[in-house]
Amino acid sequence: MVKVRSSSWKKDRFYRLQEDCKTLWHESHKMFKKNQTFSIDDIESVRMGRQSEGLNKHTQPTDEERCFSIIFKGRKKNLDLMASSGEEAKQWVASLTKIISNMLSLSRQQKNEHWIINCMRKADKNADNKMNLKELKHFLRHINVEVDDNYAEEIFKKCDKSNSGTLEGPEIKHFYEILTEREEIDVIYGNYAQTDGQMSSRDLEQVALEDAVKLIDKYEMDETAKQKKHMTKDGFLMYLHHGEGSILNPAHKGVYQDMSQPLNHYYISSSHNTYLMEDQLKGPSSTEAYIKALMKSCRCVELDCWDGANGEPVIYHGYTLTSKILFKDAIKAIKEFAFKTSEYPVILSLENHCSVDQQKLMAHHMISILGDALVTKPLGNTMPTNFPSPQQLKGKFLIKGKRLNKLDAVFSNNSTIEEDTVSEEDEAADCKENEQKSKSKKSKIKLAKELSDLVVYCKSVHFNGFEHAKDNQAFYEMSSFKESKAFNLAESSATAYMHHNMDKLSRIYPAGSRTDSSNYNPVPMWNVGCQIVALNFQTPSKEMHVNQGRFLQNGVSGYILKPEFQRSLSSQFDPNTLTKGPWLKKKVFHVMIISAQQLPKDKDKHKSIVDPLVRVEIHGVPADNDSKETDYIENNGFKPMWNKNFQFTIHVPELVMVKFVVEDHDSTSNNDLIGQYCLPLTSIQNGYRHVPLLTKRGDVISSAGLFVHLMILDAP
Repeated sequence: MVKVRSSSWKKDRFYRLQEDCKTLWHESHKMFKKNQTFSIDDIESVRMGRQSEGLNKHTQPTDEERCFSIIFKGRKKNLDLMASSGEEAKQWVASLTKIISNMLSLSRQQKNEHWIINCMRKADKNADNKMNLKELKHFLRHINVEVDDNYAEEIFKKCDKSNSGTLEGPEIKHFYEILTEREEIDVIYGNYAQTDGQMSSRDLEQVALEDAVKLIDKYEMDETAKQKKHMTKDGFLMYLHHGEGSILNPAHKGVYQDMSQPLNHYYISSSHNTYLMEDQLKGPSSTEAYIKALMKSCRCVELDCWDGANGEPVIYHGYTLTSKILFKDAIKAIKEFAFKTSEYPVILSLENHCSVDQQKLMAHHMISILGDALVTKPLGNTMPTNFPSPQQLKGKFLIKGKRLNKLDAVFSNNSTIEEDTVSEEDEAADCKENEQKSKSKKSKIKLAKELSDLVVYCKSVHFNGFEHAKDNQAFYEMSSFKESKAFNLAESSATAYMHHNMDKLSRIYPAGSRTDSSNYNPVPMWNVGCQIVALNFQTPSKEMHVNQGRFLQNGVSGYILKPEFQRSLSSQFDPNTLTKGPWLKKKVFHVMIISAQQLPKDKDKHKSIVDPLVRVEIHGVPADNDSKETDYIENNGFKPMWNKNFQFTIHVPELVMVKFVVEDHDSTSNNDLIGQYCLPLTSIQNGYRHVPLLTKRGDVISSAGLFVHLMILDAP
């Protein structure tokens, strides 16, 4: 195929899928690079056609059918390819997509086996499908287990039944069984298997009997046990490794919340400086950044618009060295990818610094590219009194920006204004203040009527206090708050802020001083009912992990219904001083960290074995914030065991996020993150559960996991 890097750099390259169906090999012409491979696990998605920035720019529309892109997780550059025919491109895309989806749908058990077999392959240096003692030791290091030589020899001798000095076939299988034995599960099974040494449907779980029988039907392999309605240890392991054994309640995986409430009754997954791939001083801007955010079901993206050359508006971070992209290219990318992960509405938050002529062009591009999906007037034939619901706005785009007149002008014929001045967006003014260090009067810009008319439900207005907003602001008039201002209000007037958010939208954005695009903690903002809590999606951070956890449930739709007490006008909830009310549902949360499985090594420290510890963090109202951690275990990332009990007192469970963090202990510097997982307390299943682990960037680590026991009980 032809690898495309720029208009002048297009080179023939050979690609091959290896027989393990998990590795792609490609030739490399670099002097010191051996033949290159990458894993299917590293691929985020495969896109047919000229759907990457590179292919769009550097190939002809006539090549559309032959083009496809491999998009990698993290910051690795896209691989843009052109096959020799449309047929061949289709075949590559279909095959890769199929392999990726097969990999994703493997059970935990299969993923573990896949991972171990892969590691064995790598350790088998001479590729003879046998394992000598040296290779066995290499393999153990590879899977993150530090064993002393005597122990390794002992296992080896035990398995080398043929005394051939190598393990093969059944001997490797025996070695695998010794290695993967889960004594903690043997103990649990032994405790509950009260019926002839097996678990009966009554022993299985404190669930309804018919549910237990269903689980036995689904996971038990042994027909005799199945007929007796019993579960063997193998069946129990199968059950623990599947969806029902996961920490996340399966009922919360799809869209299960009421989606017919007004838009402002939901937390909305929101991004800041969406166009940036890295930091906001000199990082590259890219349409790819919009695609990545939308594919993570972000539902509010930001477009900083400035006058560009040749009369075409561009997007970049004003007053900085970040690169620029065309406004119309961003809108095309947004149109293409907005509803692939979630069908609920997307808000385009405009930061408009353009001249009137280029504003008219912005309006033209949005109308012509987004077509019927763009909301250009209120739904229905009369002036609305509150927001439509996510359900009513499925597949629609809303524009957030300045508007010249009130919305009722749509229903009267009084729309003679052609253009006028409005104060610049709050966020833009902040950036300028940072730049010029002068707090001059709010700068004004001229606004084109064509652009103003596209703002329907999200009209930007300056915030002048909650009383003023209550008396003067219509429901569709919303304010943006710099993080410091928002945190102050959340601290000093929490209940007023929450009431403000009952009929209006609030957008929070990171301070302009965060030039490294770091993030603030979104939890205090959700605690007072703010909906559009915008974070830098391009920056992997602990704040983004909590954000990902918040929007994990409800079908990863990017919309989460706020608790009833943040929507009901009679509510007097204040997260900072808890009084009696429907929010106070005191619980005791028991967590037992039992063990972990197959923790990955740090790529930069491939020589060392991890010393893992686990921390459980509670994020919610101030009274609930807490964190507890286990001791670290030396030199064992394969199956460390802690058996450590923690107990947390929870006051407002509906606002609590629970985060599991696994770190590699380091006595001389900061611990390194191995993996993390965050989810709402209300989406946790009680009992023995597996917790998947995600990387710093939020991608699943396919074989790794924690094994825990959880109980959420009403406090006495």
